[in-house]
Amino acid sequence: MKPTLPTILLLSALSLTAGAQEKHELRLTLSEVIRMAQEQSPSAVSARLSRESAELSYRNYKANYLPSVTLSSNPSYNRSINKILQPDGSYKYLEQNSLSTDLSLSIQQSIALTGGTFSITSSLDRSDFFREGQDKETSFSTRPVYIGYSQNLFGVNSLKWDRRIEPIAYREACKQYNEAMELVASSACSYFFNLATAQVNAEIAAFNYASADTLYRFAQGRYAIGTITENEMLQLEIRKLSAENDRIEAQFSVEDCMQSLRSFLALQDDVSIRVELDDSVPHFMVPVDEALAMAYENSPDPEYFKRARLQSDRSVANAKANAGLRASIYLQFGLTQTGPDVQTAYRDPINSQMASISLSLPILDWGRGRGQVKMARSSRELTYLNIDRSERDFEENVRKLVRQFNQQGAQMNILAKTDITAERRFEVARRLYLMGKSTILDLNSATSEKDSARRSRISALRNYWSLYYTLRSLTGYDFEKGKDIEWEYEK
Repeated sequence: MKPTLPTILLLSALSLTAGAQEKHELRLTLSEVIRMAQEQSPSAVSARLSRESAELSYRNYKANYLPSVTLSSNPSYNRSINKILQPDGSYKYLEQNSLSTDLSLSIQQSIALTGGTFSITSSLDRSDFFREGQDKETSFSTRPVYIGYSQNLFGVNSLKWDRRIEPIAYREACKQYNEAMELVASSACSYFFNLATAQVNAEIAAFNYASADTLYRFAQGRYAIGTITENEMLQLEIRKLSAENDRIEAQFSVEDCMQSLRSFLALQDDVSIRVELDDSVPHFMVPVDEALAMAYENSPDPEYFKRARLQSDRSVANAKANAGLRASIYLQFGLTQTGPDVQTAYRDPINSQMASISLSLPILDWGRGRGQVKMARSSRELTYLNIDRSERDFEENVRKLVRQFNQQGAQMNILAKTDITAERRFEVARRLYLMGKSTILDLNSATSEKDSARRSRISALRNYWSLYYTLRSLTGYDFEKGKDIEWEYEK
């Protein structure tokens, strides 16, 4: 059955639609990939959420030192038969039917200096008793104002320790966010240059295949007239087949690296990415001492070292407090009154005082308390030892990274010149071979040197930018512009 005209038009329209739905190409430079990664990559989103969590935690910490106001009420209704003690010592079961309502307003303030809690409260209670065949009986109890204070005498003042530790933890979180964003940039460099290397390899493979195919065709003509041997012609054929295989493998590598970059940038699968290389790099040297000073000022690691030491000290203090005498006091002073109505309950209040103390002293714990103190001290010593070692490693990492970066920057010009020279040598070797003044071995050597020089230059660019952003993450400092790195996570 022959297709009709409407069918042909429909198939043509579907073909055009399918072509429109093919992947659209997105050309990106390194700076654009880094910007996109820091805006929308899962790593950047995770860093922002961690930073937000630290911000909320710090706000909660500061709220502990501010007064709190609480309004509370606990109404209850009770109808039951209870056993009631009579004046003659006997018990009698009586029905009780009552409704209790209350309302209290309390203001509390924690005292950071002592760790105690100061409170001011005002409350009103109402009780209604219902008896069958009688009017209900109502009474009120008021406490217009009463002041209370509770204090742990020998325990650990958690407010005082929090005031020492929490600001350090918050600064650490802020610096961790700056570090994380720079590490995202470093990861973006890796993905960018993975694809860039794959694309360059694909370009090299395509060029080598085209060159090998041209030389093979040229060799067939020379072989036909007897100017080259069969062995040389077969070498060129093998070279062509090998180049064709390299071209296919290089294309597969491009697709794999492109998919990895798409996933890292949270892009859709219908986006085809082509990265654009810029061989220029900023030229500057980083002084080791300056980098070390910036690292101690801006890196989260020194803040972590301080926090870990303080937390180990706090653990020892907790162990000591739990092993000995534990005591707490509660003092209360205020006014109170009762009456059948609200006005009477607030009239001529009388004084009300209360004081209580609780004591706890372990007499026989089989050395558990002393053991916990020893364990805490041993853990603190181990923590201090590990931190001292980490600080030395931290300094050595900074020094090593600076040396590598400065060395890499110095090598960039050499590798660029090598790339240009190898390209020129290949053109000369190719021309000489076509003129019959060179051998296939010289041409193969020139091709290998050209490809190796180009790959080495791409690898050097990759190492340079990776070291550049790693150094920024470790020091929190932009040495090119001479300023600290500060990211605002709200943006």
